[in-house]
Amino acid sequence: MEATLRPSRTRYGVIVFAVLLGIIHYIDRVCISKSQTLIEKDLGLTETQMGYVFAAFSVAYAMFEIPGGWLGDKWGPRRVLLRIVMFWSVFTAATGYAWNLASMIVCRFLFGAGEAGGFPNIAKMFSLWLPQREHGVAQGITWMAARWGGALTPLLVVWILGFVSWRHTFVIFAMLGVVWAVAFYLWFRDNPKDHKGVNAAELALLADAQKNMDGGHAKIPWKRLLTNRSVLLLWVYYFCITYVWYFYITWLPKYMEFELKMDMKAPLSSILNGLPLFLGGIGCVLGGIVARRMAAKSGRLSRARRQIGVLGMLGAGGMIVLATTMHNPVFVMVSMGLAGFFNDLSMPGAWGACMDVGGKLAGSVSGSMNMIGNAGGAVGIVAIPWLLNLTNRNWDQVMWISASFYIVAALCWAFIDSDEKLVE
Repeated sequence: MEATLRPSRTRYGVIVFAVLLGIIHYIDRVCISKSQTLIEKDLGLTETQMGYVFAAFSVAYAMFEIPGGWLGDKWGPRRVLLRIVMFWSVFTAATGYAWNLASMIVCRFLFGAGEAGGFPNIAKMFSLWLPQREHGVAQGITWMAARWGGALTPLLVVWILGFVSWRHTFVIFAMLGVVWAVAFYLWFRDNPKDHKGVNAAELALLADAQKNMDGGHAKIPWKRLLTNRSVLLLWVYYFCITYVWYFYITWLPKYMEFELKMDMKAPLSSILNGLPLFLGGIGCVLGGIVARRMAAKSGRLSRARRQIGVLGMLGAGGMIVLATTMHNPVFVMVSMGLAGFFNDLSMPGAWGACMDVGGKLAGSVSGSMNMIGNAGGAVGIVAIPWLLNLTNRNWDQVMWISASFYIVAALCWAFIDSDEKLVE
């Protein structure tokens, strides 16, 4: 009798699928930066034109965030994730067949449109399958996996390029998404009640999550969304950190090669190139765990998230400034890696706040934050080559501007309250 009362652990399978998708998401996104020099040479593109290619992804990613999250709220993540992962995998492969600037921009735009719904639908999936106390840790683990996937991508790309061309590399990565989409669709159910592996005891743990099942077809309350203080502050915060973060996954190899004079074919350079994402992954998990423990003592999860968010943003800005004072390339990259660590301390809190503030509209709120954030990323991608030209390629000044974005993000976190519900 006692065994029958023990909750099953099927819900953790959702985290496994989210982790794998996070890895694939970042592998498909980051691989282009490591292939950048080869692509420029093969297609005859300049740095500025590659900036347009990177921006095409970011613009599409931002534009389709809210539609992707809203579809998850309306139709459920099972149907939506199958379609969007298949869609972006097709255009990951198509990137390898681009023949000029225009075709590359089209491929990366459509690829970004597909990837846009990934993380909002993961948030929606967690809101349906996990109790609230597990939201932050689950988000932290997922983002750690995503960051580590991106961190290992440079090494993975270098290894694969030893066997095939950069074009075939994109095709190989595209197959990962196809396999994931088929496996996910066969295993996952939008309602835990419909999964044969969930027993009554586990379903009882998800009583609060079940309340989010009946709101998927509700209209998005745009007026509340645009007047909710915490939602607006989350938007500004995410705009600021994504402006900086896109530097790590797009222009960082160029910075290392031309400013730090590093050999980007050397294994050490590939390891250091992935350091901001690798340490960022550790920050993701640590941020979620520490917030949960602080909340257990104080009873205020929102306050714990706020304190960690402010600390993380100030630490990230400080590490960026410190990097500009160093001359040893390895020390510079370690400082950059620590900036990534502090940056990501706030990530579980931010996505957890979207889930708690949004409730049954978690997908839409998460999508709106990610939309604004990636608009910041698009601005950063285009701004960096423009700023380099304006400052006569003074990378230090570019870094100081990035550090100032972290200061603004810290101010936002000082006033974010994840107890401020969008809908009752």
